[in-house]
Amino acid sequence: MNILLVDGNEKEASDRYKRLGMETQYEVYEKVLKKNSKSDINITTIHPAIHDEYLPLGVNLDDFEAIAWTGSLLNIYDQTKPIIKQIELAKELFKRKNKIFGSCWGLQVLVTAAGGKVRNNPNGLEAILARNIKLSDDGIHHEMYKNKQKSFNAFCWHYDEAETLPKDSLILASNEKSKFQSISFNFNQSTIWAVQYHPEFNPKWMAGLIEQRKEILLEHNIYKNLSDLEKEKKLFENQNSLGSQTTSLYDDVLNEKIHSLEITNWLKLNN
Repeated sequence: MNILLVDGNEKEASDRYKRLGMETQYEVYEKVLKKNSKSDINITTIHPAIHDEYLPLGVNLDDFEAIAWTGSLLNIYDQTKPIIKQIELAKELFKRKNKIFGSCWGLQVLVTAAGGKVRNNPNGLEAILARNIKLSDDGIHHEMYKNKQKSFNAFCWHYDEAETLPKDSLILASNEKSKFQSISFNFNQSTIWAVQYHPEFNPKWMAGLIEQRKEILLEHNIYKNLSDLEKEKKLFENQNSLGSQTTSLYDDVLNEKIHSLEITNWLKLNN
């Protein structure tokens, strides 16, 4: 199976991760796709926010059976060139019979390209853990959530959210922060699954993100104090040696099979 992975980030964002010894968002995504696939896959990663000519020589959009879209630090309502290019790319992909999965920014690009709207979330920043996400009736019966619990927590980082959805979208999951934590819809020739959280992220990477953005996290009261921040960072760093020391709050995110299940189920759809 040939998968096109669209990296939504500008160069500076990816370079920032590298300077701190972290993997980039697209590298994290590549690993999850490879690890969770039951069959051989070939991944082509492109960077439309960085390069004008982002498709490799000799490659075209018809070469792929499936598309995955990463997160990004961009805000889609800014409508800068890197953003407009991604919206136009999504519209081109919709013309083909594609199965598309979007995480966070990926959801926002796909919703916008299909006629929906994205806004700055009036409930503020949702970061590190999206808590108590609940499946709707449509979500309970959707293939994305096969073997997933009806209520769960997930890794996240987003200031923005979908405000209105494309026609005939299904709302699959919600929580107190965002009504549209997960959606699915069909548009032109494509089938789209998209989540506002990050099933591709892992605890070790999240520990690095906490360190990178600790000032923002404290400013937005994601943690009460530095001690609480360091405690959770350490928990994510030492995930494999915690045993029964953690609470049920972390069951969903410390278990890789559980926290990445949405991507696993999407890959099965494509096999």
